[in-house]
Amino acid sequence: MQDSRTGWLPWLALLTALAGLALLGLAGPGYRAGWFDLGTALQRMLTWAAYAGLAALALGVAAALVSARQGRTRGLGIAALAIVAGAIAAGVPWRWQRVAAAVPRIHDISTDTVTPPSYVETAALRQSLGVPNGLDYTNEIAAQQRAGYPDIAPLVLDVPPADAYQRALALVTRRGWDIVAADAPGLRIEATDTTRWFGFKDDIAIRIGAAPNGGSRVDVRSVSRVGRSDVGTNAARIRRFLSDLAAG
Repeated sequence: MQDSRTGWLPWLALLTALAGLALLGLAGPGYRAGWFDLGTALQRMLTWAAYAGLAALALGVAAALVSARQGRTRGLGIAALAIVAGAIAAGVPWRWQRVAAAVPRIHDISTDTVTPPSYVETAALRQSLGVPNGLDYTNEIAAQQRAGYPDIAPLVLDVPPADAYQRALALVTRRGWDIVAADAPGLRIEATDTTRWFGFKDDIAIRIGAAPNGGSRVDVRSVSRVGRSDVGTNAARIRRFLSDLAAG
């Protein structure tokens, strides 16, 4: 009788954890497919995924204790699986929230905070698509960026600007970014990168000029199309791009 009264507990924990994982996994693809809006995906689905994960953790621990006391190996295994799945369902949104709280609530990052690279073809594209976020890089944004991302700075290469342009264009191509403009005479590149999970589209502008030492200076700007905060995505993109470009 004791087993029959508590045998359902591990399964309830597992089902709750799976519900959390389903909400977590569906948020990005569902938004990309247009099944629901961004607010539903980020604020509702991820929140409820975290709640389900926490509930699964509590139920899983309770189920593990009961199963261990009753010597039910199968129930203990199911409870352990529920605890792991619940930790993932709760942990991913929690980590996102931690990162979001630690970075500036901006979505426009530039290596040059005084005269950032400009957008030409991309500006027209964003206007035609009715993109919510604008392209005005204000003094307020610059101040927040300098405080939050002091390491974001131009890259100086010991090669002529024309060679730096070709290296940058080759790297953009290898990364699979959609090239909007490749202006060799003007030494500038405009491209769009799409994030994997939610499919957010961020626009990148690359400007190359001559450096005083005879080499070249590379400036990069990355701007999100939607959302007030990019949760550090644009800064991370610029860091990786410049690091790979410097490595040749």
